[in-house]
Amino acid sequence: MEKYTQYRDRSTGISPFLPHKTPTSTPSLVLHALIFAFRLPLFLFYCAVYFLLLSHLPLPTFARKLLLWGMLGIPGIWWVDLQLDGVKRGSLSQQPPNRVPHPGSVIAAQFTSPVDAIYLAAIFDPRHPARLGPVLLHAPHASSGHNPHKLVSLRRVVEQNRHRCVAVFPECSTTNGKGILPFSPSLLSAPVDAPIFPVSMRYTPQDITTPIPGAYFAFLWNLLSRPTHLIRVRIAESVTNRDIAGSSTESSGQPSRANSDSEDDDDYFGAGEEKPTPDQYRVLDRVSEALARLGRNKRVGLTLKSKAAFIEAWSKSGKR
Repeated sequence: MEKYTQYRDRSTGISPFLPHKTPTSTPSLVLHALIFAFRLPLFLFYCAVYFLLLSHLPLPTFARKLLLWGMLGIPGIWWVDLQLDGVKRGSLSQQPPNRVPHPGSVIAAQFTSPVDAIYLAAIFDPRHPARLGPVLLHAPHASSGHNPHKLVSLRRVVEQNRHRCVAVFPECSTTNGKGILPFSPSLLSAPVDAPIFPVSMRYTPQDITTPIPGAYFAFLWNLLSRPTHLIRVRIAESVTNRDIAGSSTESSGQPSRANSDSEDDDDYFGAGEEKPTPDQYRVLDRVSEALARLGRNKRVGLTLKSKAAFIEAWSKSGKR
């Protein structure tokens, strides 16, 4: 779409905010409509029972995971390709427990779809700084700006949930999965010894990504009308905030954030707030570069302000 070229990253040519569209034929459209009509009431009923009742009960971990896998199973998400970066396929079970997210660690995940939060909850049972329901409802929205009185540091969340890992989405807004947005500095508030695991999730078909806010029917149609979906999950080795002395990485072709001021910093800091040092930003660079490598895409320079401007232009054009 040529009229949205100003929201294409200049150095990579990537447009991370445009929704994916999968071409369909008339026969397949009829089949998809039948599948959608069968699954929609079942899915809505299941979600209502879970979020309004079951999620508030003190259920054991295995029961919570089982219920969430049921939520993933209704849309046909039952094929997950999970691999650890640098680990030979087939040897996953031989890895030590600290090679994957574990209690006391932080998951830094790419943010493309509400399915991200459900999958992470079903596998790792993490503690989200926001409850799972609000995370799903607000997944497509840009989260620029904040109320400083409602913020909480990762250090506090981790220390209060030592028996669980903590999952965050440092991009703060969803994309179509084609690029990694600049991170918020939230990861820098994690305890210095807490392992931070970059986790990349990619979907096939890709049309269940939700870069456009408010497109709930389109998301449900894409999610529920196809027989199956595949999730490709890659987990990189962890880093900690002790690694701030490490060198910045620039293999993606993007300038290191540690060496330049981000035009999006004002979205995360108020007047008078102390900003992280260039050395601290190297931690964000390392995690961001790992997500780009795992997802086989690139880091982009478009920010939350770019996302907000794109959404405004998209809304004015009548595209919903």
